[in-house]
Amino acid sequence: MGDGGGALRCVLPFEAVPSEFRLLRSAVRSALGQWGVLSAAEEVELVVTELATNVMKHVGEGASAALVLEPRGSRLRVELHDKSPVVPKQDGVVDCEQECGRGLHLVASMSVDWGTLLTGTGKAVWCEVSVVADTLCARAQRAYKVLHGYPEILGVRVPLQASRSRVNQEVAVTLIADLLAWFALQGSDPDEALCRAQQLYEAGEAA
Repeated sequence: MGDGGGALRCVLPFEAVPSEFRLLRSAVRSALGQWGVLSAAEEVELVVTELATNVMKHVGEGASAALVLEPRGSRLRVELHDKSPVVPKQDGVVDCEQECGRGLHLVASMSVDWGTLLTGTGKAVWCEVSVVADTLCARAQRAYKVLHGYPEILGVRVPLQASRSRVNQEVAVTLIADLLAWFALQGSDPDEALCRAQQLYEAGEAA
């Protein structure tokens, strides 16, 4: 999973085989949880499963592919990249029963918008799903942007086998401690800062 240019973005390479789909759904849920939009996880997991299944059926079992997730305001952009230049036929809203089975019909019914585009290495099928945007989610997304670059500042290397969520939690605690040190050096009361932060959090949670 990675971000580019400071924006929230998750890239998940995988092989189009059934055993990978469970891991893919788990990674999707983890990313949405870190971005504060876990309420959309069930819907997004279903969309991702259908898109990945289409790659397995129509490009080939074991084909290399990549899933890209990117929050865009009140929507989540989902892209499934594969190495086949053959795009599903589109006639009206959706007309791909023979080529795509129920997969894209379901994706279209659950999406605000969807489509396909050719890439330098094949194609991407994309869709945008509505997600709940509130104060708490916005704060979680801002925090994730900060946390993404903080391990590098700390000189912390994240082992490949490590739980990214767990590592981010430890990094977040360190960031909080660093901020308290900053308040102390500014001549302010760290406890008062914590109290104010707690009040802001509770206000956002109740909104």
